[in-house]
Amino acid sequence: MPWSKESARSVQTEMSHLAEARTPLLVGGHLKLLTFNLQVGIQTSAYHHYLTRSWQHLLPHPNRLRRLDMIGEVLGRFDIVGLQEADGGSFRSSQVNQVEYLASHAGFPHHFQQLNRNLGRIAQHSNGLLSRLAPSRIEEYRLPGTLPGRGAIHARYGEGSDALHLFVAHLALSHRGRVRQLDYLSEIIQPLRHVVVMGDLNCTPEQLHGHQRFRASLPLHPVRPPLSYPSWQPRRALDHILLSESLQADEVRVLDHLFSDHLPIAVDVRLPEACLQTCLAATRREAEKPRH
Repeated sequence: MPWSKESARSVQTEMSHLAEARTPLLVGGHLKLLTFNLQVGIQTSAYHHYLTRSWQHLLPHPNRLRRLDMIGEVLGRFDIVGLQEADGGSFRSSQVNQVEYLASHAGFPHHFQQLNRNLGRIAQHSNGLLSRLAPSRIEEYRLPGTLPGRGAIHARYGEGSDALHLFVAHLALSHRGRVRQLDYLSEIIQPLRHVVVMGDLNCTPEQLHGHQRFRASLPLHPVRPPLSYPSWQPRRALDHILLSESLQADEVRVLDHLFSDHLPIAVDVRLPEACLQTCLAATRREAEKPRH
């Protein structure tokens, strides 16, 4: 492991049980996945907004909650959602934990927030996971880099070799930082069978293909992501949902602009039967636990 095992904090599934799923789970063995860089709910539709609306990274905006409501309506169509650049509840978000809020609004019974940069009352930079399936285990990783503050969530669904391993990651802007982070993730992913890696990886498919260790640990098959950045005139594919060879993607699509400077990317994945059954069994066991 590139870093010590202490860099990954095992989290006993303290996922919140909020509301019943709005849509049938795993229809036809399909898992509906979405990744979205939320940009903390800032509306960005032109390059000059990076300057004129930069204050919203530090200060609250009266329309931010309304935007989250609209985003939640879209997220509710999916089974698992990975979020990047969410705020965990600070002054700029009007003390709203955006991961928790979206989970509640979109009807996800499980959610997890990974705090990557803690700026106290000013900002709580976070990744997030929203899930209709009950994870059997959650780990979070502090990714290596010159500047701290990048992370990945690792959710395991089911038990044994047929478990589904899903990673939500937000990688560094610098090439050197991304290389170290992909090296780190490669070592974790390599022994696993059924794997999804999704998030804002801040690199193109060509750059991912150029990373030999990552390509060997997770063959970049069969999903080629659509262009997702910038959202108002997409020119680069920076947001990805990558699958191991054991998983099949039936549909890959980019969603309409949801305020952020990144477009959401969605994939419908067909799970192998054994993987499907262990995922469902874990969710049934969780549902049968007594609630206090």
